[in-house]
Amino acid sequence: MSNVSLIGLGGMARAIATRAVEGGNAVEVIGRDAAKAKDLAAALGGGATAGTFGTAPAGDLVILAVPYASATQVVTQYGDALASKVVIDISNTFNADATALITPEGTSGAQEIAKAVPASAHVVKAFNTVFGHVLAQGGPLDVFIAGDDANAKASVSTFIESLGLRPLDAGDLAMAHWLESAGPLLMGVANHGAGFNISIGINVSG
Repeated sequence: MSNVSLIGLGGMARAIATRAVEGGNAVEVIGRDAAKAKDLAAALGGGATAGTFGTAPAGDLVILAVPYASATQVVTQYGDALASKVVIDISNTFNADATALITPEGTSGAQEIAKAVPASAHVVKAFNTVFGHVLAQGGPLDVFIAGDDANAKASVSTFIESLGLRPLDAGDLAMAHWLESAGPLLMGVANHGAGFNISIGINVSG
């Protein structure tokens, strides 16, 4: 069982938190709107709690479920409260029409977030290649992860498995650039005939 805090109250946070509770994890939800956080915790059940925005998260794993535009600001505001935490960045970094990335060439949103967290924290990219509504439908899916710390990735992988999902290690945090590049690809495929009830995964043959 993992001890998980989710910062953010949107659809993706709700989908992950729901599967986390079902998987027997300890779940804390946190948002700027305290009333909405309490309502979500109550709806989740399973002992889920509502934390206070800006204070130290209870979880060892902290899922940053906010848009990339505000992600660095949020972790900067938390500051040392994130020390020694594993911070899971789920954001996508594409522009308004999903045709290009807004991050500088050669880097990623996850790497920019990693610059803003305490040195003892470890950022892992995950979940950005899964639509929230598809995650909420249940069933097995592949979740690609990237990070520089092996222990942090192992913890995230264990958590992902508890959700009934398959973690696939893509390499170090620099690979987050390519995971984020999959966002426009997925949106393009969805918008050009496949629809949005899709996911990206790996088939192993042989």
